[in-house]
Amino acid sequence: MTILLTNDDGVNSSGIMAAKNAAENLGKTIVVAPATQQSGIGHALTLFEPVRVTSTNMADGTEAHMVSGTPTDAVIIGIYQIANKKPDLVISGINIGENLGKSELTTSGTIGAAMEAAVHGIPALSVSIQVTRGDIKFHDGHVDIDFSHAEKLTERVARMILEKGLPKGVDFLNLNIPSKPQNDKIRLTRLGERMYRIHIKERLDPRGRPYYWIDGDPVEDDQKDTDVHTLKRERCATLTPISLDATSSLDLMQKWME
Repeated sequence: MTILLTNDDGVNSSGIMAAKNAAENLGKTIVVAPATQQSGIGHALTLFEPVRVTSTNMADGTEAHMVSGTPTDAVIIGIYQIANKKPDLVISGINIGENLGKSELTTSGTIGAAMEAAVHGIPALSVSIQVTRGDIKFHDGHVDIDFSHAEKLTERVARMILEKGLPKGVDFLNLNIPSKPQNDKIRLTRLGERMYRIHIKERLDPRGRPYYWIDGDPVEDDQKDTDVHTLKRERCATLTPISLDATSSLDLMQKWME
């Protein structure tokens, strides 16, 4: 078995080292990840500048491949340039900070990498761990948090994918792990309504020209079968099956058009 590992926090993140620890007993691991922090980049692809790949060493001394572009670029380079064949599984993460709900399905680079693997017909798993400190969510490099529980659950789900494959109609899985888990259970959940209340901060550069910082506070639902509620209220890991087919009901649309 060959497992391609990537992330959106950068090749030097503690999270991708934890993912490697989780996967190393399941098969051969290949690490191909962005050179720098890419959180919020979503499913972006680099088209207007070259993508460069540099060999580097991880914290344990093993080789990794550092990509100048996005997580999606890293997956494509990993599949078609670094690996000798299509991998049996792609694991994206372990992301520093949870990726929950409908809004982060399109903004998360962690999920975007798993989505790209699924586009190429490869089973994929995106993994994120909840953190309580906002200042480490976008850190570029080592963070001092305990990944032991996340590693254990990541290995469990990855092993099931390798042994069983994904069910028909499921293209990849999104796993979120609480920072202070109540137990070792993993609950199947649907995407919750997690949107953001946007804040735009306007500032002036030294020449008096305005520039902007975009920020926001999450606005979350509290329905009990969602990933948002289960992770945050019940402190239980969540596993959400995702399909690439985002088509809404054609029957309802036909009625709307009549």
